[in-house]
Amino acid sequence: MLEAVGRIASEVAIGIAERVRSQSIARSTVDLVALLIAVIVLYQIYLFAWVLWYSVFNPGGSAYMREQADRLAALDPPVSIQYEWTPYEAISPALKKAVIAAEDARFTEHGGVEWEAIRKAWRYNERQEDAGRNRRRGGSTLTQQLAKNLFLSADRTYIRKGQELVIAYMIEAVMSKRRILELYLNVVEYGNGVFGAQAAARHYFNVDAARLSTYQAARLAAILPNPRVYGKNMQSRYVQSRGRTISARMRSAVLPE
Repeated sequence: MLEAVGRIASEVAIGIAERVRSQSIARSTVDLVALLIAVIVLYQIYLFAWVLWYSVFNPGGSAYMREQADRLAALDPPVSIQYEWTPYEAISPALKKAVIAAEDARFTEHGGVEWEAIRKAWRYNERQEDAGRNRRRGGSTLTQQLAKNLFLSADRTYIRKGQELVIAYMIEAVMSKRRILELYLNVVEYGNGVFGAQAAARHYFNVDAARLSTYQAARLAAILPNPRVYGKNMQSRYVQSRGRTISARMRSAVLPE
């Protein structure tokens, strides 16, 4: 009798302990998820604060520049970053039109992200991968590229791409198209250690950004997909052919007001 009561009491105690342990694990899981969500939200607030800052103040550099500076400093001999902030008014209209014509023809129309372009790029990349080729398309707007250059790394991950989309919408929410283009032209990479319109104009053509011709602007826009490769030879068949195509498209490029 006593043994039976003891067994029952033991089973009840074990059941209670397991229930308590399960509830404790469940609470811990909920707490962990809540903490993760809080961290993500706080990080987005942090990024949005920087977006607000850059809507008014000019950046002294970008996350991508800092990443490349570390890489270039490790070379033998080391390479320095070429970068000089240039106001929107001091950049040739030809370069503004060339970049829009080459990278984002609907720049003044969309809200920061072109989902159809992303879908087409996804399908193209799948075909390239199936064929064993390394060529890739990003489908990114100028706003997305700016988000990546200012805040993110060049890593090709879904998490990085998702964060890029979020920042792009933040940028479009608080900045004018004119400000977005000004920032883009100043932080985009034009070659190995060459960043921004002024540095690119001096590096390749020995002129100021304000004096870039249509021919020169189109060639600078032509190297944007892979500037460290295409920038090595501005007279290459690819750069010249792509430059002619961009020159023709510049006639219909619309600049922000």
